[in-house]
Amino acid sequence: MATNQHVVMVPWLAFGHLIPFFQLSLQLARVGFKVSFVSTPGNIKRLPKVPANIATLVELVAFPLPSLDNEQLLPQGCEATVDIPSENVLYLKIAYDLLRHPVKQFVVDRKPDWILADVTPYWVVEIAQEHRIPLAFFSVFSAATFCFFVIPTVFADGDGRKKTRTLPESLTSPPEWFDFPSPLAYPRFLAAGVHEGFYVENASGISDTGRVDKIIQASKVVAFRTCYEYEAEYLNLFEKIIGTGNDKHKPVIPIGLLLPEKPEGRTANDIFGWLDVQKANSVVFVGFGSECKLSKEQVQEIAYGVELSGLPFLWALRKPDWAVSELDMLPCGFIERTRGRGVVCFGWAPQLEILGHPSIGGSLFHSGWGSIIETLQFGHSLIVLPFVIDQPLNARLLVDKGLAVEIERSEDGSFVRDDIAKAVRLAMVSEEGEKVRKRAREAAQVFGNRDLQHTYFNRFVEYLKENGAANQ
Repeated sequence: MATNQHVVMVPWLAFGHLIPFFQLSLQLARVGFKVSFVSTPGNIKRLPKVPANIATLVELVAFPLPSLDNEQLLPQGCEATVDIPSENVLYLKIAYDLLRHPVKQFVVDRKPDWILADVTPYWVVEIAQEHRIPLAFFSVFSAATFCFFVIPTVFADGDGRKKTRTLPESLTSPPEWFDFPSPLAYPRFLAAGVHEGFYVENASGISDTGRVDKIIQASKVVAFRTCYEYEAEYLNLFEKIIGTGNDKHKPVIPIGLLLPEKPEGRTANDIFGWLDVQKANSVVFVGFGSECKLSKEQVQEIAYGVELSGLPFLWALRKPDWAVSELDMLPCGFIERTRGRGVVCFGWAPQLEILGHPSIGGSLFHSGWGSIIETLQFGHSLIVLPFVIDQPLNARLLVDKGLAVEIERSEDGSFVRDDIAKAVRLAMVSEEGEKVRKRAREAAQVFGNRDLQHTYFNRFVEYLKENGAANQ
């Protein structure tokens, strides 16, 4: 099985990035690749355990995150986006960029066959080029998201420079380079924040779009965690987008959905005893992960909405910074009023095992790409309430494909309990929502098809083998 191929993974310091890179690392190790996964000590400690049968092939490389002069901006021990307020993420990027020096030395010492880079570490471009190591860009986002954000070189100003989106309003409709009808757009209440976060240069000295452009242009291949069955039109469009300049033959490879291995046995947790006695497909799983930092008003409105729906629910709820205690997060009397019908699991919950339980029938969540994959593999109904980054685009596409019900929002982005209850009932039990439930069940034939996803992955493996540094 051994291939003598060595791949260095350089993911961004957010768990929505770290986990897919980790899953890809494990899959590459299972086919004999040696993988070096680069991150920081605190993040590596929070990763799942590497299975014993491939432990010798997966090296977890922990470089201490460099500290900043002002520790108040990035306190010691804060090594991922989940650890800090969203407005301080730019300081995490500044510290992260300082990892270029130990990463460069590591690459010099190990001479890998490939470097697989995320959206943020644009500095690996110089490392890869200087030492003639092929660079691959691995996107943890969908191809649709990148088609929306990455501006083709054909759209240039008179001096040949790529146009930039100078106004937030440009994000409220599909881009001019889309050559087919598309629902992709941001609501106005999110457009300004997304525009500033992605297109405007920040204190790190470069914009996020600048980072991505540098990595994609220097990469030998672009790999997406997706498949043609879900977004063929966007994969084909992205090939056109990056094929408008000097990269006419740069391959865009869907590598499959990287489905995590099914858990062996059951985690010891009382919630499974409760799930076991619920009717099949009757329970709504509610979970917004760790990156969505919801306000008290938002959490409580979700709680009232779930209560008003009258349906069984299981809510995985992490304590936010504003909460004094776990019970402080929820409306007064909520636990007592919903006792027996619903369960709130405070803190960490075994999400994949929960989603795979036969009593779960739907999910109320933020529509992050990783969570979409985890949920649709089981054919669950989707109720989406997007907040940040790619979530609103994912939600628009899911609704357009008939796979989800999106909760209505006001022009300022606020939402109310009645609309949450209405969306949950529509997706889960109402006759009007049967089309959504049917489409979700059909989607499971793709999202849960491991043979199909492995076929995509195996093509990617063959590409890496044939085009690594040894074959340059």
